[in-house]
Amino acid sequence: MKAIVVTDEAAGTAGMTLVERPEPEPAGNDVVVRVHASGFTPGELTWPGTWTDRLGRDRTPSIPGHELAGVVSALGYGTRGLSVGQRVFGLTDWTRDGTLAEYTAVEARNLAPLPGDVDFTVGASLPISGLTAWQGLFVHGRFQVGQSILVHGAAGGVGSMVTQLARQAGAYVIGTGRAADRQPALDFGAREFVDLDNDSLDDAGGVDLVFDVIGGDIGKRSARLIRPGGMLVTIAGPPEARPADGLAVDFVVEADRAQLSEIVERVRDGRLRTNIGRVAPLDDAVAAFTPTERIKGKTIIRVHP
Repeated sequence: MKAIVVTDEAAGTAGMTLVERPEPEPAGNDVVVRVHASGFTPGELTWPGTWTDRLGRDRTPSIPGHELAGVVSALGYGTRGLSVGQRVFGLTDWTRDGTLAEYTAVEARNLAPLPGDVDFTVGASLPISGLTAWQGLFVHGRFQVGQSILVHGAAGGVGSMVTQLARQAGAYVIGTGRAADRQPALDFGAREFVDLDNDSLDDAGGVDLVFDVIGGDIGKRSARLIRPGGMLVTIAGPPEARPADGLAVDFVVEADRAQLSEIVERVRDGRLRTNIGRVAPLDDAVAAFTPTERIKGKTIIRVHP
């Protein structure tokens, strides 16, 4: 099968290569999925799991990508809950070969059924951004109706999902980003927007929850904006500051079938919009991940038609 592999951590996306690899065999509780579309997050090329297995052993050349939508082609021994020929989408394990390939093996529990009226490219765009937003808001952020939320990167892949889910759940949302992100953030549901290059972050005033995807100085300054007892939720690594009398939580997104099903239902009925910037075939994936200009939205690789 065709697959994208990486062997050199220092090379980044420029080190990606399209090669031929053997098709995977399903272990117990696995399924093999014929991948129709795959999502990829460039940051994963810095994650230890891309380069080593659970015991710290080198596993290169490894296949990156952890988001997928496709059709189940084989079942491992004892696998239940899914069937051959079923449309699925989900999030694969961090320390196994991923989804930038024609086929991938994944634990069945990491997948959810993909309704027939949802395109594979849409399905592949949802797992990381959708689950990160859901878990950050409702699991780790302990969101309550009526709270005010500051969402960094409100027009980005994760931020746009946070903005939409929070607004629909009854939050007053303040988005941040670059000047060009203002209108997209407002379109996704932000009530106000702070241009981080030209506006003062302090203009956001006091909020109940900050969802941070940036970290660093922005994360530290954001902590000061949180009302006593509020929450700072971040995916940018361990927080360097905490809100007064509040909590700061960093987390790594986890696969969850029930949450995936909730998210895709919101896409089906129009409550959630995806943020896809470009769709490219697998043969052009390396070029798609090293663009010469900024691409707004997520790049999805169409593996099978």
